Amino acid sequence: MADVTDKRLLRGAQTRKVVLQRAIDIASLDSLEGASFGRLAADTGLSKAGIQTLFKTKEALQLAIVEYARELFVDHVVQPARSAPRGVARVRALFDEWVVYVSTPLCAGGCFRAANLAAFDSRTGPVHDALFRDHRAWLEVIAAELRYAVDQGEIADQDVELAAFQIDALMCAANTALQTGDDSAVDKVRRIVEGLLTAPD
Repeated sequence: MADVTDKRLLRGAQTRKVVLQRAIDIASLDSLEGASFGRLAADTGLSKAGIQTLFKTKEALQLAIVEYARELFVDHVVQPARSAPRGVARVRALFDEWVVYVSTPLCAGGCFRAANLAAFDSRTGPVHDALFRDHRAWLEVIAAELRYAVDQGEIADQDVELAAFQIDALMCAANTALQTGDDSAVDKVRRIVEGLLTAPD
């Protein structure tokens, strides 16, 4: 009986992963609103009822998509960058890993966050809160490394929250450019980011 239960749980986890992977592709292209039970069923070949059994409500599905996208982002951008020394080197590593993340891409539409923040910026509720909580956490990752770089004298004293905001905004602009075929955007953004990492006089 335990073996049967374990196999069901494994199948459920595998099905959940298949659904969520397709869902982040859809959400990166058409925002979270595009990831409906019906579309996911059609795209994955799974039953609509089966997907609803896993996620219950559309809001629960959207929250699961946000969490899955966050885990992928941490695994493919934040964690790999941690192999670089703290400060300026890690800011550069975060940018480089982000470029890989949007260029590979892990999501069909590039950066999941960039695709969905604008779609939910004027809304309220758990999905909006989850997206913007994730965004604030990402900004703090950048700001923490800039703060460390300032403290160590690697870069000039500056408003690190503002600089993190600027770097993130540039990344979002680069994502849009990449999605329209402008590969030169990455080098442009890299040069601007380097300007924020200027050593003190």
